[in-house]
Amino acid sequence: PAAGAFGKLVTDGMARLNGQLIGNQVELQKLAAGDAQNLHQVMINLEESRLSFQLMLQVRSRLLEAYQDIMKMPV
Repeated sequence: PAAGAFGKLVTDGMARLNGQLIGNQVELQKLAAGDAQNLHQVMINLEESRLSFQLMLQVRSRLLEAYQDIMKMPV
């Protein structure tokens, strides 16, 4: 159950990040077309997405390092 909960947590986080990135892409398209209402909010959302993506990459790297360390352990 704990492994499934962790997997669900990771999957939900990835889905949330993907939705955030897609939403920002739409906002950027509106900005390029001149339809953006609030430039500051678009920039804030972009920065939040960038930070979320960097966090996801760091978590991924740490998980891979932990997996590799476990695989190197003698049985």
